[in-house]
Amino acid sequence: MSILSRFQDIISSNVNAVLDQMENPEKMIDQYIRNMMKDLAEVKKNTASIMAEETQAKRLVDQNEADVIKYSELAKKALTAGNEDDARVFLSKKQELEDIGVNLAKTYATAHENASKMRQMHDKLASDIEKLQNRRAMIKAQMSVADTQEKMNKVNQSTGKSKGAMSSFQRMEEKATRRLDEANAVAELNEEPQDDAKALEEKYASNQGSAAVEDELQRLKDEMGL
Repeated sequence: MSILSRFQDIISSNVNAVLDQMENPEKMIDQYIRNMMKDLAEVKKNTASIMAEETQAKRLVDQNEADVIKYSELAKKALTAGNEDDARVFLSKKQELEDIGVNLAKTYATAHENASKMRQMHDKLASDIEKLQNRRAMIKAQMSVADTQEKMNKVNQSTGKSKGAMSSFQRMEEKATRRLDEANAVAELNEEPQDDAKALEEKYASNQGSAAVEDELQRLKDEMGL
């Protein structure tokens, strides 16, 4: 049947595998559920139709079996009454119904198998939808946590780059300080050697100046009568 071929993939599908193939489950899960609900409505409609066919086929089989029994009993009654010709008519009808019953039994077997497959498809799809709905909140929560983790990873990467920049800056600062220290050392080495005699000369020259000041101060005091 075309309807069975159409929905055959449903019975073999795996909702977990489908979720794994989703690039963005958070955005696609609601749409996927809506699509599955549409499939479920169509499967349910066709399942009900095929189950009705099964019921009708079973009713025909039961009626046929009842008719076979009926004509078998009528043939017995005709023989009991001594009417062999009537018994032959009843037995002929019974055989005709038995032949029809063979085809009816085959039809019912096929209808029963089709109805069973469609019911399996219906039940599996309904179960998958229920599982997916139950997992919807969990999946969205996991995606939210994943987004947060990705943001934290980016922040950590940026922090790592900042640390690298600070480290480079510190190395440059240390290098500049070292160069300054080397320059100061060279400047100190370039200074002329200290002349001890000249230093003492300046000392005594300074002292002489101080003595002259004292003499001048005393002269003023004498003039003022102090």
